[in-house]
Amino acid sequence: MQTMMLSFMVLILIVVGMAVGVLMGRKPIAGSCGGMTALGMDVACDVCKGDPEVCETEQQKTIKADKLAQDLVDNTSYDAGR
Repeated sequence: MQTMMLSFMVLILIVVGMAVGVLMGRKPIAGSCGGMTALGMDVACDVCKGDPEVCETEQQKTIKADKLAQDLVDNTSYDAGR
C-alpha cells in the first residue's frame, strides 16, 4: 500500500510540475528536427500528398488565421484601467 501511495504522490508531483511550466509560459513540447525526412525517408504527409507547394500554402493559411485571431482578440479586449 505504501508503494502505491508513493507512486501516486510522485505522479501528482510530475503533473503539478508540468502545469506550473505551462502557466509560466515555457515553450510547448515540439516535434523532432526534420522528422522522417531527417532519417532519409521521403514520406508524403496527409495534407500535401508529397507536393511541397501545398504544404507552404497550408502553412501560410495557418499563419494568416492565427494573425487574424490575435487581431480580433486585441481589438475586442476591454481595458478596465481606463
